[in-house]
Amino acid sequence: MSKDLKMTVLFDFYRNMLTEKQIDVIDLYYNEDLSLAEISEHLGITRQGVRDSIKRAEAVMLETEKNLGLVERYTKIQNVISQIKTEIDAILKTYEQEFP
Repeated sequence: MSKDLKMTVLFDFYRNMLTEKQIDVIDLYYNEDLSLAEISEHLGITRQGVRDSIKRAEAVMLETEKNLGLVERYTKIQNVISQIKTEIDAILKTYEQEFP
């Protein structure tokens, strides 16, 4: 999983663990794909302030995932569901061939 996608997923799960400023910065950076300079101008803070806020928010989300593991569990469950659907489709196909 790419870093951007991973952070976006972590943000979906753990956004409530962040400050309002961090939420705004992460949303603009990862979801709106704005540059540090664009975010800086939009929020009226320095480019370094934007970078620091992103790094702190990433650290909070990564540490929270390390402790709770919600994204990992969700991903595993989604994979099992996908496998079950594949097996159901195969069973239905076999059934339709045997009993037209």
